[in-house]
Amino acid sequence: MRTETKCLHSGYQPGNGEPLAMPIYQSTTYTYDSTDDIGKLFDLAAPGHMYSRISNPTVAMLEEKLADLEGGVGALCTSSGQMANLIAVLNIASQGDNIVCDSTIYGGTINLFAVTLERYGVHTNFIDLSKPDEEIQKCFDANTKAVLAETIANPALDVLDIERIANLAHKNGVPLIVDNTFATPVLCRPIEFGADIITHSTTKYLDGHAIQVGGVIIDSGNFNWDNGKFPGLIEPDASYHGVAYVRDFGKAAFITKARVQLMRDLGAYPQAMTAFLLNLGIETLHVRMERHCRNAERVAQYLAASDKVESVNYPGLEGNRFNALAKKYLPDGCSGVISFCIKGGKENAVKFMDSLKLAVNVVHVAAARTMVLHPASATHRQLTDEQLVAAGISPGMIRFSVGIENIDDIIEDIEQALNAI
Repeated sequence: MRTETKCLHSGYQPGNGEPLAMPIYQSTTYTYDSTDDIGKLFDLAAPGHMYSRISNPTVAMLEEKLADLEGGVGALCTSSGQMANLIAVLNIASQGDNIVCDSTIYGGTINLFAVTLERYGVHTNFIDLSKPDEEIQKCFDANTKAVLAETIANPALDVLDIERIANLAHKNGVPLIVDNTFATPVLCRPIEFGADIITHSTTKYLDGHAIQVGGVIIDSGNFNWDNGKFPGLIEPDASYHGVAYVRDFGKAAFITKARVQLMRDLGAYPQAMTAFLLNLGIETLHVRMERHCRNAERVAQYLAASDKVESVNYPGLEGNRFNALAKKYLPDGCSGVISFCIKGGKENAVKFMDSLKLAVNVVHVAAARTMVLHPASATHRQLTDEQLVAAGISPGMIRFSVGIENIDDIIEDIEQALNAI
């Protein structure tokens, strides 16, 4: 099946007389015929659901769909995108280790890694991954366990050179983790370009309607964990009677460990209803993404032609410094998110935003409705001035998430707000 068809049909295939819509298994608990059956579950010797803190039938069907969409061997849904990135890192890094991370990623993730993860002894080397290989190479040492970046950075909109960074990561014996939130598997499938682990904030385009918070980790099954750098995946796990993940689960070693070890202990698993709602969003993902991209292209062109706009950043625009990479990795579009700066700095930016009537001023992005945000005073407010610069954010920057409304209505709203300045 092609991606568009997978959005509807992967994960759950109803049989004769069964519900067309994916069922909601609203239960924490599952019954078995004997204590021996349950014992096999806890020894990881038999498939099944032991408790909804780590697995649930409805969520499992969604996980199968997401793995299929990205071309992975397995997936683990989480309670948020932040938790997806955290578990993906903690699954292979511990006290004394470090990771290399793109400095232009989402501000909440920067804070998670630079402050919270640092407290627990895992250091993050932030660097602009658009720099030459020799500069990035300086960030690696014997304790580096992963490279992490976003396909399309939020809100800097840098496009990751996935193939180049994957090759550099593999040269150093570590996986490339790619947060594919803005692109979605409709626009880009990073595993096809060498990425090893995919994460998403499913709260964004995958949901598309701003009704659930969630995340997902998807394992490509391609990385060689048996290279001497990842003993946690090779050596017996005492908490599971000596299970060795690579030996016992092969290509699914990473995602199995993430579920049965970290999700078991952290309990950040989504509810069945959350998975049901997210699945409904994914069923129309391919239709929505095409409309988001075409609308954003029109808005970017309109803003670029305005004498009240200082600069427009959208990888789909000719002349953008990431346009060539966008053509390689995102040939069908660059999502619906645009960042731009209005002449007059923060004061005029705020006046423009407060004058919008159709676009809503919210702390969210990548949904069906057109949304606007001032990153420096909202999602990236916790960053220092130096971190804001590194993340590609100026005081006057506006993040504009173009929705799927009629494009003329969107542009008319922008026009009247610009005229109010």
